[in-house]
Amino acid sequence: MSKPDPNHFFTYRRLRQAIGYLGIGLPVLLVGFSLIPVFKTEIQPSISAYYYTNLRDIFTGTLAAVGLFMISYRGHRDPSLWKNGQLLTNIAGVMAIGVAFIPDAPRGEHQEVYSLIPYYFSWLSKLHYLFAALLFGIFALLAINVFTIGQSKAENIPVSTLNENNIYRFCGRAILVLIILLPVAAKFEWFDYSTLILEALALFFFGTAWLIKGRALGDEGKIGEKLYRERNPKS
Repeated sequence: MSKPDPNHFFTYRRLRQAIGYLGIGLPVLLVGFSLIPVFKTEIQPSISAYYYTNLRDIFTGTLAAVGLFMISYRGHRDPSLWKNGQLLTNIAGVMAIGVAFIPDAPRGEHQEVYSLIPYYFSWLSKLHYLFAALLFGIFALLAINVFTIGQSKAENIPVSTLNENNIYRFCGRAILVLIILLPVAAKFEWFDYSTLILEALALFFFGTAWLIKGRALGDEGKIGEKLYRERNPKS
């Protein structure tokens, strides 16, 4: 029986890390570039609103990259829909691309843009939000139901509060709470940029789960014991 190729494990770790960094980096890049006068873009009320700004390419390009990476990702297969990582990541990838290229309805003055579907169709906004809700919902399912499958356990190492499964569940539940809060915040406008901040937090928790799954912090020494219940001596 042939041994599994270790390069496959490292490839998937890098892919997970890339997805995590892109998720966390998207709001950081958009807001950061908004603060630079040369881009002539104000901080927008939501991430989706950047579609109609000079930073549109960063918005669409990053989401498209996340979508393609997730479609390329070979997740855990399971008979249960809610634990089938392969199916869930494929759906999430399609939703991410949909969010990128099917825009929210413009508000107020905005620059003219060319889109695959004319953005002035009123039903596009509903489709955009449906894709976004499904995308974040699948992010939560992946963290809670899929990432917690198949953890390698060393019975002689106690389960830490910082165990990876605890982090995945916390991130997934936080995303679910934020999904509920987003439409409420958008309707009542609790504070300036409330939608943008809640979306950024959801992406932060999404990215954190993928980075931990991709072992971006390493898995040697105390980190390996606390996060992964593994003893990997530092090289």
